Amino acid sequence: MKSSACTAGCANQSEQSCICTKLVKIAKVRKYFGGRIVKTVLFALLDKWADWEAAYLSSALQMLGQNQFSNRVLSLTKDPVESIGGFRVVPDCDLQSVPADYDALILIGGMSWRDTSAQQLKSLIESCLIDGKVLGAICDASAYLGTIGVLNSVRHTSNDLNDLKAWAGDAYTGEDNYVREQAVRDCNVITANGTAALEFAQEVLLALKVAPEEAIHEWYQFHKLGYYSAPLPGDATSWNEE
Repeated sequence: MKSSACTAGCANQSEQSCICTKLVKIAKVRKYFGGRIVKTVLFALLDKWADWEAAYLSSALQMLGQNQFSNRVLSLTKDPVESIGGFRVVPDCDLQSVPADYDALILIGGMSWRDTSAQQLKSLIESCLIDGKVLGAICDASAYLGTIGVLNSVRHTSNDLNDLKAWAGDAYTGEDNYVREQAVRDCNVITANGTAALEFAQEVLLALKVAPEEAIHEWYQFHKLGYYSAPLPGDATSWNEE
């Protein structure tokens, strides 16, 4: 069978073997800037999502990540989702258009995780775990993981153990793995309570290896202790410089 010429412009090579064509296909799947593959982090936002729980992590991915991470918003549909604080965000994708090559799925807490509609995310979460990608969940989103059996075999935390048990019922058998800490990372699963946006961000940054551990810890200390008690991390002032 005759091979067609390379669609990327190399007429002397077949489309199947031409490296140009392969690069074009890769570029369609992942953004490519200056020789660097950009990793995609999906932030799952439901209606009445918690503004503060996404703020530290999303900004740190850009500042410490040195332009190597792309934040994308996922929701059940592509209709705007409004935060508790009143910010309206237009999702980049819905459940029918999730990019196959994302690197992390982050479930941001809020007021809608107990709605039956949230169950639509179950398949995506299970696929995330099977593929070995990073999964993060904070506040009520962490308790939601208990309702679908994700927390039974990993160390984890949430807002309240008794509430988690009452909501998840028989689906939750992981009480022995519950840890009363602000944020917990076990393998690729990160959980946190709703007052731990900073600790949650630190654990996700470490899991994704966004920057050297020392730089991540410096970033955390600066925001935790304040401007007059901790030095300003260098990457925080040079993140957008080439």
